[in-house]
Amino acid sequence: MPQITLTDTAKTQLKNLLVKQVRDDLALRVYVTPGGCSGFSYGMTFAEGTEEDDAIVEQGGVRVVVDPMSAMYLKGSEIDFVDALMGGGFALRNPNAVSSCGCGQSFRTADQSGTAKACAH
Repeated sequence: MPQITLTDTAKTQLKNLLVKQVRDDLALRVYVTPGGCSGFSYGMTFAEGTEEDDAIVEQGGVRVVVDPMSAMYLKGSEIDFVDALMGGGFALRNPNAVSSCGCGQSFRTADQSGTAKACAH
């Protein structure tokens, strides 16, 4: 099973963004950092290359790279693009998250105790 999958809409949006960057060596780096209102936070950025131990997923001409620590928390996740009047953009659906806060960028896994806190914007 791939670490991360992309919906067709996400693939299309990412391809469009990559074309605007006028570079074909970029990949989408998806990562997890400690912190956020629920315990961990998601992040996405364009990466110029890959690290030696990155997991690399290529789908529909889009490369996604994930470092080993983040891969533990993101296995089986799906990236989608949500077109919403307020707050649209890329969304990550993580089957490992047992709770998340309203901002959609912070989550908690089953091995953490407590409940998600309110988003701090």
